[in-house]
Amino acid sequence: MTYFLPETDPVLTAARGLAQTHPDAIAVHDAPLYLTARSPHPGRRVALVSGGGSGHEPLHTGLLGRGGLDAVCPGQVFASPHNRQIYEASRATAKQDGVLLIVKNYTGDVINFQIAVERLRHDGIPVATVLVDDDLATDIADSATGRRGTAATVVVEKLLGAAADRGATLEELAALGSRIVSRSRSLAVAARAQTSPTTGEPAFDLPAGILDYGVGIHGERGIRTMVRPPVGTLVRQMTDELLAALPPGPDEVLALVNGLGATTSLELHSISTLLVDALGERGVRTALVVPGTYTSALDMAGFSLTLTRLEEGWTDLWAAPTDTPLSFPKHVIAVDSSAPSPAPVAAPPLTDDRQGSRAVLDRYALIVTQVRDNLTKLDQLVGDGDFGDNLAGGVRRAGRRADETGVEGTAALADVFLNEVGGTSGPLFGLLFQHLASVSPADGQPPSLTALADATGAALAAIQRVGGAAPGDCTLVDALAATADTLASLPPEAAETPFTCAAEAAVRGALATASLRARRGRASYVGDHALGVPDPGALAVALLYTALADVYEPSTATRLPAPGYITAH
Repeated sequence: MTYFLPETDPVLTAARGLAQTHPDAIAVHDAPLYLTARSPHPGRRVALVSGGGSGHEPLHTGLLGRGGLDAVCPGQVFASPHNRQIYEASRATAKQDGVLLIVKNYTGDVINFQIAVERLRHDGIPVATVLVDDDLATDIADSATGRRGTAATVVVEKLLGAAADRGATLEELAALGSRIVSRSRSLAVAARAQTSPTTGEPAFDLPAGILDYGVGIHGERGIRTMVRPPVGTLVRQMTDELLAALPPGPDEVLALVNGLGATTSLELHSISTLLVDALGERGVRTALVVPGTYTSALDMAGFSLTLTRLEEGWTDLWAAPTDTPLSFPKHVIAVDSSAPSPAPVAAPPLTDDRQGSRAVLDRYALIVTQVRDNLTKLDQLVGDGDFGDNLAGGVRRAGRRADETGVEGTAALADVFLNEVGGTSGPLFGLLFQHLASVSPADGQPPSLTALADATGAALAAIQRVGGAAPGDCTLVDALAATADTLASLPPEAAETPFTCAAEAAVRGALATASLRARRGRASYVGDHALGVPDPGALAVALLYTALADVYEPSTATRLPAPGYITAH
């Protein structure tokens, strides 16, 4: 499947293809990219907006239209949408009572949707969120990230779509969504990894006869591998774990049997029968069974099971009519237990007439280009492998922005990373660049020690407010916090070389993440697989302060290790 993606902008191309297939129902907006329902239900008081990384189709775009979503914001493959996409889609579709954002619990999604929430509230638009966190495999007591959001998102969006068409208020929809999430759990297994769009090879190797148990929809490894049991045995094991995790209540469930991309309809319908039988053996009635591919992981060979313990009226919401690309089984089963939206409002451009930081941008661009492949390899070990390309692409665009507009150095980096670079780390680095840009003096001179320390500390505080990470969580915060602490307490003899001291601290903080068990971000989902691997985002912070030292203190920057050494782990 991934061999035939377009060479340039496959996500936009696919969005246009969906709109061509449903020309009366779906409109595409491409700057930034989002899709909207042309004819939302006239009784809606609240718009429903969702989105996430591409590669999970037909989620979320398949639920766009009456009975579903008002707008969808697709990110790049396995990468969160940018906050600007979410913000402008929400502004374009907001109703009289505002907008409800449906968010899967992945770090990048949470951060970008939360930034959009802040921007919408600043504009006076009522907004609330529903966070979907159904993945039982990541229900880990010492994880600050919490459970991932996976296939239960389909259930949430379908039920909320029906409730929104009935005129529910923002508060009612938010409460209902939270209730559905709390009563839903999912678990996934895979016999073969998805194909990497970059390499054309499986993202990880599984020997014949071995399953990965507890995989994620971005291709994250499972919590364990196991010899493949008979399918009936596997389904009964998953059923027992899911039922044990559900809250108490009536023994009536909705059962979603979801294919991860390469699992056939024959297999999914067979699994649904086994699941219904297993539930009946345990005294649980299946009111609704929903087999099909709803939340894929590109072409992963595997499936997930989602159970939602139903409350009164939810089966009626499920059976409510829809006009969306994706159709659903609508009827309760008797089981024998034996118009285009307004154009987006452009964000005001950043301006900066300072002349000192362009050399920093050029030096950082050179360093990132040299180590991009190393960063990619490291990210493949702990995430989905897109970090090197995202960072390098953003830095290249910042260089072009500086050439075209006259915006200099870190201001150009801030502009691009805040408004154009997606994923988890893109806008977070944008905040860092924004604070550093605010203290760059004129005349090509370096910022003072006090200004550099204040900017670094302010950037750290902003990133922690948005992302919630703390030192020790194995994120870019570890490198940035080490840098801020060093700058705030430099002894007099080091005050002449603050940039080199800052870079040394950032390098130490970044390399130390290799010994940490990740508690935030996508690396937290792979457990001990990430041990021994330094966090790529922390390394990128170290490389940034290395570039600052190279430019402003070239005589002492020779104390620093080469960029290739920093990332060659």
